[in-house]
Amino acid sequence: MSWIDRVRKALPFQDKRDTPDNLWISCPSCKEMLFAKEYEENLSVCPRCDHHGRIGTDARFAQLLDDGFTVLDSPKVKEDPLKFRDQKKYPDRLKAARLANPHPDALTNALGAVDGHKCVLGVQDFAFMGGSMGMAVGSAFVSGVDRAIKEKCAYVICTAAGGARMQEGILSLMQMPKATVAISRLKRAGLPYVVVLTDPTTGGVTASYAMLGDVHIAEPECLIGFAGQRVIQDTIREKLPEGFQRAEYLYEHGMVDMVVHRHKLKAALASVLDYLGAAKAA
Repeated sequence: MSWIDRVRKALPFQDKRDTPDNLWISCPSCKEMLFAKEYEENLSVCPRCDHHGRIGTDARFAQLLDDGFTVLDSPKVKEDPLKFRDQKKYPDRLKAARLANPHPDALTNALGAVDGHKCVLGVQDFAFMGGSMGMAVGSAFVSGVDRAIKEKCAYVICTAAGGARMQEGILSLMQMPKATVAISRLKRAGLPYVVVLTDPTTGGVTASYAMLGDVHIAEPECLIGFAGQRVIQDTIREKLPEGFQRAEYLYEHGMVDMVVHRHKLKAALASVLDYLGAAKAA
């Protein structure tokens, strides 16, 4: 036996430990490698460039609601009413999305409080088929409004959507007037409706309930619009302004009431609910 083999056998080598694959993530904006735990503890905001990452439903509930909130059941709707199929069957796409997400569709409601101010909070999750608006989303929105009316409290929604769900055709577009009628009922009851716009909020969602709030709060740099920027430029044959369809641009032009950093979002939302509750009492 050579001396190298003798040394190797004498050293107390340990088996290689398994290393998790999700210890690090890359910031979508600055491409900096971030320690995943540090990123999550910072509310999914990049500590280097301040980019606000997209977050899921449960994370949003935990960040905005006080402890003790209750996730509400999602209403049942008829699935695949048009028997739609592209590269995959629509039921197969739904099944895959549900396996990858904790909730049955893109919009989920919870009953709770924001710094003691009771509300029903709806959250759209872009990870579920791009947060697309179909019959399930429309029914969940109406259900959330109805629960807010029953509880005599505000309805708050965090929007994140690529638009209407194409697999449901005209039925998905019908959710726009359906949601608008529900908002009218909420306002007739004298209850606040607050919209928190997150990245991205586009298409039919922007054209309906995302822009009908009493107050509109947006996260920094989030994309807000109806048609895509390239489509608009090709249609009007003009170059669009810098930052067009971003939260700050819309704030400067009166489409959004405030742009709030995620670290301050809960406090800002509580302040809005307190003000609107006081106005209702007066």
